[in-house]
Amino acid sequence: MNRIDATFARLKERNETALIPFMTIGDPSLDTSIEMIKAFEQAGANLIELGVPYSDPLADGPVIQRASERALAQGVSILDVIALAGRARKEGVEMPFILFTYYNPVLQVGLETFLKLASENDISGLIIPDLPIEEDDELRTLADTYHIHLIPLVAPTSEQRVKTIASKGSGFIYCVSSLGVTGERAQFAEGLNQFLDTVKQSSQLPIAIGFGISSPEQVRQFSGVCDGVVVGSAIVRTIENALPLLTNPATKEQGIAQVQSFVRELKQA
Repeated sequence: MNRIDATFARLKERNETALIPFMTIGDPSLDTSIEMIKAFEQAGANLIELGVPYSDPLADGPVIQRASERALAQGVSILDVIALAGRARKEGVEMPFILFTYYNPVLQVGLETFLKLASENDISGLIIPDLPIEEDDELRTLADTYHIHLIPLVAPTSEQRVKTIASKGSGFIYCVSSLGVTGERAQFAEGLNQFLDTVKQSSQLPIAIGFGISSPEQVRQFSGVCDGVVVGSAIVRTIENALPLLTNPATKEQGIAQVQSFVRELKQA
């Protein structure tokens, strides 16, 4: 069974909501990313999005853009991120890995090669925000062959497309909580609960919500109505704030503990 399916099934039995942190891999270094993945799992994270740094991230706000710039300055590529997943698994990490990438890096590698490498490195799911559902048949078919979920994004503006998107979904449905790019928000789209109900009625898959969720209070707000909550920019910002600690070998552990503490607060919520 795909690790994503097994994780959501296990959490459902416990009546527990999945915490899904996002991090930009390679910010500030690949080795530090490995250590933080381990720390996040120890803090209670259930799945993790591994963000591939990209120079033109259409869906990402300024916090994640800056993280991508820092990782790209280190020369981090999509192949590095895939290899890091395999390394983390060998070093004892159990939670499912979801690769978050834009489509161009996938095309550069080649679809078959990309999915073969993803499978070999035990990546369970893919999120590709700039690949429309109407154009994903080739990648979806290959992903199915390798037992990797191509996870769809659905937004409140999707309206009539919700049922189509949800019907082609795999793994879980990623519900976008607010319009625009990623980033921390105080308010969410109007009619959000109705939108979530529509998605639930359109698919038997678990639903997770993300884009803008940034505090334990907001995690608590959505944990009763969703199967999973994704937190990205707030974690990446916490990493950014800890960079002086993370980039100094003498204080690196302190920096990781600082970020881990925030993830633990989110999970406890």
